[in-house]
Amino acid sequence: MKKKLLILVSSYLMVAGIYSQGTSKQNNQHPQNMTSGLVQDSLDTKMIEEVLGRKGAANGKEFKVTVPQNDLKVEVDGFKIIPAMGLGTWIAFTPSPGGAMIMGDIILTEKDLKPVQREAINQGLTISAIHNHFVRNHPNIMYMHIGGMGNTKEMATKAKAVLDKVSESRGSNPSATASDSVSNTLDVKMLDGIIGGKGELSKGVYKYTIGRPDVNLLDHGVKVTTFLGFNTWAAWQGSPDKAAVAGDFTMLENEVDPVIKALISSGIEVVAVHNHMVHDQPHVFFLHYWGVGNAEQLAKGLKAALNQTGKATTDKMKM
Repeated sequence: MKKKLLILVSSYLMVAGIYSQGTSKQNNQHPQNMTSGLVQDSLDTKMIEEVLGRKGAANGKEFKVTVPQNDLKVEVDGFKIIPAMGLGTWIAFTPSPGGAMIMGDIILTEKDLKPVQREAINQGLTISAIHNHFVRNHPNIMYMHIGGMGNTKEMATKAKAVLDKVSESRGSNPSATASDSVSNTLDVKMLDGIIGGKGELSKGVYKYTIGRPDVNLLDHGVKVTTFLGFNTWAAWQGSPDKAAVAGDFTMLENEVDPVIKALISSGIEVVAVHNHMVHDQPHVFFLHYWGVGNAEQLAKGLKAALNQTGKATTDKMKM
């Protein structure tokens, strides 16, 4: 009896040892299993700035570096598109398991596209979207969204490589020259009254940034905030009789159709509909628009579209 018991105990210990070794091997192969949930309390923003060679701005635990594309002289329908009008590359950092998650929107010319997207892939970053913001724009420009997660310094180094590749393609740092400005004689109080909020004036562009606090957006399990690009915005320039407004809507799936209809019905062009992320929960869509005309009428059209977002409804779209 004792002999049988010893055999059973020995067999159990042997199986337990094999299982333990196998589990240890799996954890070594997938280090994220060991670090999931271990999110850093803060980012070393000084180190990020030193690696990137650029100053940035902090928002709580988040950090963002913006590179205005001052070297690009873009025009749409006779209006100058300057950085405040949506011509700024940016890369944002937020604490995540193992270090930082980065999200970025890189502005590219047709010449930049091939070498910069190759550099992003070579750095092990993901490309989640390539799209336009405008139509009839000269020269033609595109916006490429990139992302990645890992050691904070490594993420900063990878981001720098992408930004440097843009400078290499252009032959100079895009932000080296002074930023341009535009004319603005708009009645901003009237716009504020229609939109229902206040904007910020920069270089002649009056811009609204509207968050989505009603949506708890996660990407790879990490919270994505207004600061990280999850927002609706509208940038204005021009005069009361001939204004231009450009911007971006962020929408849940059941908001896409009504927002598009509201904008088009108001004479505002919808120029792009797409994703910015691929692992987002819930899945969100982004829409770019462009409008030229009477400022009051454009503002009312924009407000009609805004009213289609953030509704507390569980109604499903009918197909």
